[in-house]
Amino acid sequence: MEVLNSRMILRPGDRERTVAFYRDVLELAVSREFPGGTVFFLGQGFLEVSGEGEHGAGPDQVLWLQVRDLRAEFDELSARGVTVLAAPERKPWGLDEAWIADPDGVRIVLVEVPADHPIRRDTRGDR
Repeated sequence: MEVLNSRMILRPGDRERTVAFYRDVLELAVSREFPGGTVFFLGQGFLEVSGEGEHGAGPDQVLWLQVRDLRAEFDELSARGVTVLAAPERKPWGLDEAWIADPDGVRIVLVEVPADHPIRRDTRGDR
């Protein structure tokens, strides 16, 4: 399979409220808008908010967002009244993480990758 593009699609309970959250609170840039939906740039992917959901957020879905400065982003979002699920902390796997939720309860993990973490190393020479 050759994947040319990808996006996560959210079906929120209140589309306008959710679009406002991702656009105005998280300040994601809009890639495109169409009748009934908005697509946001999400790093190397996309997030589409469209339609209307019936069941709310599922506990098994998480949006993973890597940021440059976790503490600064977390403090800013907390000041804006974003629902905080967990404050920033270093996890046993070496990533710094904080957890928030969107208006429908979709869990969002904000991640900062420390400079010495294996994700930042080129391990090709280690073989």
